[in-house]
Amino acid sequence: MNPYRDINDEEWQRVAPLLPELRPRSELRGRPLANTRSVLNGVLWVMYSGATWSAMPRKYPSYQTCHRRFKAWFESGVLKRVMEELFGDASQELCNMMEARMRTHVSTELKSMEDKPAAGAPSLFSPASSKPLPSSPFAYVSPFKHAA
Repeated sequence: MNPYRDINDEEWQRVAPLLPELRPRSELRGRPLANTRSVLNGVLWVMYSGATWSAMPRKYPSYQTCHRRFKAWFESGVLKRVMEELFGDASQELCNMMEARMRTHVSTELKSMEDKPAAGAPSLFSPASSKPLPSSPFAYVSPFKHAA
C-alpha cells in the first residue's frame, strides 16, 4: 500500500454522500459537529498507521471525537462502503486489520474485567496464592474481637 495521505477534493466528493453527519441537525443547540472530512482523515490515519487513537496528530479533531464516529460508522457499515469507494480492493485488507485490532482490544477488556474481583467482594484469599494462613497465634489479632 502507499503511504497515508489525507483524502483530496475528488475523493471527498465521492464519499461525502455516504456519511450521515452531513445532514443538517434539526436542533442547533450544543457544540457544533466537528468537520466530517477532518474526522474521516483522522480515522483513516489511525487505520492506516496502526497507531493508537490517542497518538493522532493535532491537525485532526480530538481522538475521542474520531473514535466515537469511527465506532458509529463501523457498526452501521458506513465505514466499509467509504473504504471500498476510496481504496477499492485494498479496503478489505485495511478493514480486516482494523477488525482484528478491535477484537484484540475487546477481548483484552473482557479479560481484565474477569480478573477483577466483584465490587464489595473480599480480597483476603487469592486462589493464585495457595499458601495456608499462618497458624501462629501472633499472626494477626483483630482489634474488633473482644475476649469473652
